[in-house]
Amino acid sequence: MISFKDLTLAYDRQPAVHHLTGQIARGALLALVGPNGAGKTTLMRAIAGDFPSAEGELKVDTKRIAWLPQQADVDRQFPIDVRAFVAMGLWARIGAFRDLGRKGRARVDEALAAVGLSGFGARPISALSGGQMQRVLFARLMLQDAELCLLDEPFAAVDARTTEDLMALLHQWRAEGRTVIAVLHDMDLVRRHFPEALLIAREKIAQGPTAEVLSEANLARARLALAPDDRAPLASRAAA
Repeated sequence: MISFKDLTLAYDRQPAVHHLTGQIARGALLALVGPNGAGKTTLMRAIAGDFPSAEGELKVDTKRIAWLPQQADVDRQFPIDVRAFVAMGLWARIGAFRDLGRKGRARVDEALAAVGLSGFGARPISALSGGQMQRVLFARLMLQDAELCLLDEPFAAVDARTTEDLMALLHQWRAEGRTVIAVLHDMDLVRRHFPEALLIAREKIAQGPTAEVLSEANLARARLALAPDDRAPLASRAAA
């Protein structure tokens, strides 16, 4: 589904991700992990096609990509109700601001039911709790019917029950043949639910079966890779 070859992503010549080579198979359920500042969100944005400053090669074998952002990136004060917000997941098929029709409305209701929010359609998103808002984001993503689902910290600031409910959806998507990649910090959750992991610290530290990737040695390497002397400009790193 995805291949990298010597991929480098940089802000003002500072390395965000550099010299990344590898592949992610179609149908994978993969956790993207690493310390804060490791470049995880930057890499996800590049896969989604939203990071123009790149060197090397990145190939994504689908245009049907759905992106679930961090909650902090969503304007919760925007005057929109839950049903209209979730219906945005259908825009690629029906166009923005067009009437959903009976089938479209039924699909929105089905998505809300799937995330446990039946009857919430008329509520403004500003009135939702953090866990409820995360369920709404999942419902919107479901309607995009994507082959590749990218999730940036999908379980941040939500309770254990919400996490387990939403994690069940990820397993369902994988069973349907979708490729799912999630940025995560909870290593226990990753070990329990994700068969594969990619550990980065601006560069690739390890990729493969989760138990092997999340070894103490690899995690120590990731922490060391982000030591202060690793923050040299990209040109200096290349020269070294």
